[in-house]
Amino acid sequence: MMPLPATPAGRNCPLAYSYGPGVFVREPDLVAPTLYAIGGLYGNRFALDAIDALAARETVTPQLVFNGDFHWFDRDAVVFAEVQRRVLQHVALRGNVETELAADDDAAGCGCGYPDDVSDGVVERSNQIIAILRATATQALGEQRTDLAALPMQLLAQVGDARIGIVHGDASSLAGWDFARERLDDPCRRAINEQFFRKSEVTLFASSHTCLPALRRFKVEGRECGVINNGAAGLPNFSATQFGIISRIATTPAPDDLRVLYERVFRTDGQDLYVAAVALEFDQAGWRAQFLRDWPEGSPAHTGYLQRIDHGPSYLPAQAYPPGFK
Repeated sequence: MMPLPATPAGRNCPLAYSYGPGVFVREPDLVAPTLYAIGGLYGNRFALDAIDALAARETVTPQLVFNGDFHWFDRDAVVFAEVQRRVLQHVALRGNVETELAADDDAAGCGCGYPDDVSDGVVERSNQIIAILRATATQALGEQRTDLAALPMQLLAQVGDARIGIVHGDASSLAGWDFARERLDDPCRRAINEQFFRKSEVTLFASSHTCLPALRRFKVEGRECGVINNGAAGLPNFSATQFGIISRIATTPAPDDLRVLYERVFRTDGQDLYVAAVALEFDQAGWRAQFLRDWPEGSPAHTGYLQRIDHGPSYLPAQAYPPGFK
């Protein structure tokens, strides 16, 4: 029998990325009445400024949780070190970016675990970016670069009476794609998704890895459960927009002066849980200038991401939160 061909770097998902939904059956790692889940910052320090401004508008200071890929476009060592310092002042998980920055080989490439519908060009550019950024991480952090691998892959939070599984990818893997909008809406996968909640005893999963936002509800044995994917905090998420998105998970509705894109109340046995996607309006001009300085024309990031920075992806709010969502 001929051996199966090896999965190319950037599409493979290392075994070390796996954990399984049963890992969430434990005591919570943190308790907070209001939590911001912030995935896909991508080295955008201007987005960090905007997050601080949002948090200051809350009556109760929110717990900030950075759920992976807080590095990516911060090619400048000084900026990289600043992002690292500011993020680690809060609770942080590692995404595939941080995991592969801590590695010394290219076997997994960027570690994204890209599915087949993502083009080979995207995969190759991502592998090139991680190789370039690894040199930056070494310059900025020295031997402490490998400490990024010590960050956890997932976290369990308690918000009111609800148990919140915070992940980078999905309920089974750091780089899993089961919380992508297409898979959440696939009727053939609904039973699989419902099993995630049964096995984890979680009310809500907060994720980011797929880089496009979604909020979906499931009813499992009479209880309301859901998934909120914030897409990206450091990049536009919808066509013809230039703001990032973070997830707000709280026992109270979002303040009126936050730009809430969509919010849903999940009914629990005790307190209601308010789950919202909040627009993160950062200094777009400053961010674009930094990006172009570090990733000039012809670089893999410039080729792959400038269009999204300027015009957003081909994705609409109705895909993230469909009309009539229940």
